[in-house]
Amino acid sequence: DPGRFRDGIYKIGSGDGLIAERIGTLGGRTPVVLVINKTDLLKDRAQVLGIIDAYRSLAAFVEIVPVSALKRRNTGRLLDVLFAYLPEGPQLYDEDTLTDQPMRQIAAELVREKALRLMEDEVPHGIAVTVEKMKERKGGSPPIMDIEATIICEKDSHKGMIIGKGGAMLQKIGKAARVELEGMLGCKVNLKLWVKVRKEWRDNTLFVRSFGYRE
Repeated sequence: DPGRFRDGIYKIGSGDGLIAERIGTLGGRTPVVLVINKTDLLKDRAQVLGIIDAYRSLAAFVEIVPVSALKRRNTGRLLDVLFAYLPEGPQLYDEDTLTDQPMRQIAAELVREKALRLMEDEVPHGIAVTVEKMKERKGGSPPIMDIEATIICEKDSHKGMIIGKGGAMLQKIGKAARVELEGMLGCKVNLKLWVKVRKEWRDNTLFVRSFGYRE
């Protein structure tokens, strides 16, 4: 956050100190890499160096890597650093296995990601997505996957924004999610979306678990 600069000195937040304490409990057994993101928001290299200097003594970091994920600056360097410290282990999955998560959960997270990206700051992150149906049609040629999902939000006003005027925003979310799902599944996708309000669902353990989230 560039706003933390005061008289050219970067001020570390209290939350950072708590994280540093957690890192300290590792006792040097696990290498810790500090990644400084959003460097594209900084004025110049001097500010980047100022942030590095502020965090350098906070914990025993083996590497400090400034990046801009948005601009893809120095992300290659970050991958090189991470791979250098990753220990070689047993192959737990086949080479063609992309993920160990259930496809329904992946589809739900993909729809949620598209909603958040398209809505930007209009709707808080307090939305969830449930997939009620995900089934390939019988005898389809080419194959077609029918998916029915519901976007859960906390307020009626959020529901209106997610749907948009004349359903325009919900159509955008559905189109973006459908295109990516088709690429991932390798077949045509018929995606239907609904929006429901569940007030304060994040405070209800039963709701949270039913949406696929665990503690």
